[in-house]
Amino acid sequence: MDSVDGIYQRRSKIKIFFSTLMEKTKAREYFTWNLLKVLFLGQGLSMLLCGTAISSQYLADDFAVNTPVLQSFINYSLLCLVYVGILAFRQGNGSLLQILKTKWWKYLLLGLIDVEANYLVVKAYQYTTLTSVQLLDCFVIPVVMLLSWFILRSRYKIIHFVAVLMCLLGVGIMVGADVLASKQEELGSNKLLGDFLVLGGAALYGVSNVCEEFVVKNFSREEFLGMLGLFATFFSGIQLSILERHAITNINWSWQVVLLFTAFAVCMFGWYSFLPLVIKVSNATSVNLAILTADLYSIFFGIFLFHYKFSVLYVLAFAIIMVGFVLYNTTPSHVAEVQIQHQTAASGFDDSVRVNYINTQEPTIRFTSTDHPVVTVVQL
Repeated sequence: MDSVDGIYQRRSKIKIFFSTLMEKTKAREYFTWNLLKVLFLGQGLSMLLCGTAISSQYLADDFAVNTPVLQSFINYSLLCLVYVGILAFRQGNGSLLQILKTKWWKYLLLGLIDVEANYLVVKAYQYTTLTSVQLLDCFVIPVVMLLSWFILRSRYKIIHFVAVLMCLLGVGIMVGADVLASKQEELGSNKLLGDFLVLGGAALYGVSNVCEEFVVKNFSREEFLGMLGLFATFFSGIQLSILERHAITNINWSWQVVLLFTAFAVCMFGWYSFLPLVIKVSNATSVNLAILTADLYSIFFGIFLFHYKFSVLYVLAFAIIMVGFVLYNTTPSHVAEVQIQHQTAASGFDDSVRVNYINTQEPTIRFTSTDHPVVTVVQL
């Protein structure tokens, strides 16, 4: 009995210790269910990206299939088929015809931006090294933060910038581990051109991500994916007919190749479909930080599938990126809200206030803890 009582006492002391620790550090305020949800959803997106990387590498290495435009075209076609079909059954302002009538040119530009972002980054691999692509692709994060500041009116704190630097440090460690493991022996035929292609693709990714955040938080996920799929299918189809028609005819089709194309399409379709959900509960910057672990997952799988050399630095890089991601999400970014109050005359009042007179108070800037802009207009 004494030993049992002693065990219970120790358990009670441990519970009291952790409860006190949680209260003193205010961990309960930071480690909320929403944070855990964003954490797990973000890593789910990373795993989907990892799936696209592995299937593409198998196609290139084992079957000599290098058709990135075809793979993107299949994904965009699936998005168009599924989400345009959903919009076709809607009525009112969210219907397919109404969206095309009022916003077709905006989504046309967005579709072109997304297609070219994918193309530029993939094309960069022909001219520069994997190391450069992994490092410069992180340029999307400052682009997203800058565009969010001006377009979505997001406001950041010092802790957000510290968290971003931590995540970028983790990427640097990962790339350093790659170099030490001698995985990247190619020098690149034109590194300067390749680096500019990566930067251009990253900038376009940033524009696409910020536009996506605006649409899914103000309209709907189905609208964004349907219109993106419709116009991106058109542009990628044009590129496909120009750039890869000969490569497609040279593919030796087999059940393995079909299976790998299917795996890529499923992972990429899942990535595009679930990305708006994660953006809606967080923001574009947070998502881009979360998917920095995608390369690490690819490396971990590559250790078993492609016989990569293991380095403890990979684990360190993963830990630093995750700490930076959690740190970023423990403090919500703020949105500057412009509140304009209008005072108008109502019928039935005397002539002391003219009917067309509008008294507009000076706009006031205040901060809210939401992640999307809200313009409040109060009429008196």
